[in-house]
Amino acid sequence: MLHYTAMGSAEGARDWLCNPDSGVSSHYVLARDGTCWHLVDEEMRAWHAGAGAWGSVDDVNSRSVGIEIANTGAEPFPEPQMAALERLMQGIMARWSIPPERVIGHSDMAPGRKIDPGPRFDWARLARRGLSIRPGQAAPGDFDADARRFGYVYDPANRGPVLEAFRARFRPGAEGPLDATDRAIMADLAARWPVA
Repeated sequence: MLHYTAMGSAEGARDWLCNPDSGVSSHYVLARDGTCWHLVDEEMRAWHAGAGAWGSVDDVNSRSVGIEIANTGAEPFPEPQMAALERLMQGIMARWSIPPERVIGHSDMAPGRKIDPGPRFDWARLARRGLSIRPGQAAPGDFDADARRFGYVYDPANRGPVLEAFRARFRPGAEGPLDATDRAIMADLAARWPVA
């Protein structure tokens, strides 16, 4: 699971994640210059996900490796950091047999509560390197049913946060009400990568 730290300093984020009083932790922290700190062994639970779910998994902390990327959310992710992230992800995904469709952002499993890694994160770059997915478009379908099939867990009466999380990842810059392009992309995601 990918996060951003929402802090100005990578060292400050690292130190906070190592502080027992924080109540949070992560397996890795990546600085802007590509420096990587390994904080928690991958086979151990880190407290990075919080409340939320992906598909049928509602204890995401026990089933994920958390990577905190130093970024405020309002800035681009620099090249040295992205290159280091790619190397780190390649190793983690190989060690744990994680397919690209199981790489998610914090906002995917906690829409409305979390927005990271945010709309400035380059998911398309990861997809080009086989570290994430990039959907096409299918015939527009039922957005809510397809979103649940893909992995989003939410009450369709409160679709707004899921639409925002989905667009930040798959349609950066898109605005306005749900449209046919949203429905077509979500239909493709659900058809090609259903969680069950």
